[in-house]
Amino acid sequence: MDQAITMNKTSFGTATTGKLGMWLFIVMDGLTFGAILIGGLGLRIGAESWPAAGSVLNVPLTAFNTFLLICSSFTMVMALNSIVRGDQKGLVKYLILTIAGGVLFLCVQVWEYSHFIIGSEHLESILKGAGFTGSQFLPTTGIYGSTFYATTMFHGLHVLSGVIYLSIILSMAFKEKFGPDNYDRVEIAGLFWHFIDLVWILVFTVIYLI
Repeated sequence: MDQAITMNKTSFGTATTGKLGMWLFIVMDGLTFGAILIGGLGLRIGAESWPAAGSVLNVPLTAFNTFLLICSSFTMVMALNSIVRGDQKGLVKYLILTIAGGVLFLCVQVWEYSHFIIGSEHLESILKGAGFTGSQFLPTTGIYGSTFYATTMFHGLHVLSGVIYLSIILSMAFKEKFGPDNYDRVEIAGLFWHFIDLVWILVFTVIYLI
């Protein structure tokens, strides 16, 4: 144990190849998200009309979904802290909670999509008030619909990828592949998950609140 602690202290301030690779991916992917969000804002500025915040989208529901994702980021931190202390059960427990948070987030998002795609008279009245026709809110519902679906679905694919990624880490945790001197893969997975959470806060702000 003393040797493991010494190794971790020695490596403080340095990064493994895997961690550097993840940081590079995060920077590149962050630029992609930035381009999508800025492009959406540009389209909004150039549009003749744009629905007011909360007039079409369900802000309270998505705020709850945002809270779920933030909580999952916290449990990811706890998962890493657990394995740093050599707590295998804690690692498994918090990874499961993190994955559950991601799955619940996706379920809420799918429910929101289904509500928009199936449509209803109530939704039709909401869309009419926002300047749209029809009883469905689809990617073809003007620039607003295209921007909403393109941005949220792109992020949703990242959440799905993160859930799969963490599930692989969880399967390794069940086999006790990690320890106080071997948790780099858990930390790298955590970087990706925190990135997804941070990006969603920006997406939620730009798409739902502004």
